[in-house]
Amino acid sequence: MTQPAVTVSGLLFHDLVFGLPTAPKPGTEVWATQYAESPGGIANFAVALARLGISTGLAACFGADDHGDRLWHTLQDDEGIDLSRSARVDGWATPLTVALAYDEDRALVTHGGAPPLSGDDLLAAPPYGEAVAAHIGPWPNEWLPKARANGSLVFADVGWDPSERWDPAVLAQLEHVDVFVPNADEAMHYTGTTTPAQALERLAERVPMAVISDGRRGALAIDAGTGERVDVPAVRVAAVDTTGAGDVFAAGFIAATLWRLPLTERVLFANLVAALSVTRLGGADAAPRRGEVAAWRRDSTDERYAFLERLGDHLGQPGQKEGRA
Repeated sequence: MTQPAVTVSGLLFHDLVFGLPTAPKPGTEVWATQYAESPGGIANFAVALARLGISTGLAACFGADDHGDRLWHTLQDDEGIDLSRSARVDGWATPLTVALAYDEDRALVTHGGAPPLSGDDLLAAPPYGEAVAAHIGPWPNEWLPKARANGSLVFADVGWDPSERWDPAVLAQLEHVDVFVPNADEAMHYTGTTTPAQALERLAERVPMAVISDGRRGALAIDAGTGERVDVPAVRVAAVDTTGAGDVFAAGFIAATLWRLPLTERVLFANLVAALSVTRLGGADAAPRRGEVAAWRRDSTDERYAFLERLGDHLGQPGQKEGRA
């Protein structure tokens, strides 16, 4: 099998998403107006990349249960993702997340335990691909420096800390990362700052490129090597469910990086695919396909996105490797 262009690793979830007319209250019952099932967690990265035409491999644990079997089938057979570095594990339940979407946002309830195999177990040896992406956290990621030494461009995101301690030691892993793509809340919590701009400055001291997604306010980025800074507004859409939007944003940025787009266009593209993803329920299942991106451009008068026309039929086809971002 051909080596995927991008290998991603992290925690996998089976997401059940309910679209609600209002927030649930104790002692009451709310009937959902919409419902969807979707792969979640690191699968948001993998599916979003695959739908943009990037050959993608996933290294994750799947429980040998009904949820795990359904996710395996969806990701491998329906989305074309290479699961050769993933593992099915007997006696371990695939983590389950219920997302409650209302008021253009969502709340998450998750059940599950730590996977018996880590990214280090699944990705002990190269090759890894042109790029790799991981969710970092309070667990080791010793495969990241191996991937970087092997010539892979390393992208990383960080998830919500349920303990809300926001251990700054997590950021020590950024020494092995080329591009860090957190959302604004995570970036501010981990850096101890009060604005996304302040968080970006702190992160630029640790990583060559920092990119912060900030929901309906847009996104900002800094290339610490060149000093280039980007701050672009969000694409205005009617949000239905924001589950996985940060991961889809990161996947869009990775794809645009592989296409060798300038930094501003990378952030604009990431903003666009994230915006399209929040217009329907689900994380991975809401990630847009290339045709949807092209259709949006045909209907748009926003000339900031004229660069999409340059990509033409090659949208989603990475060029030849030309070094780090």
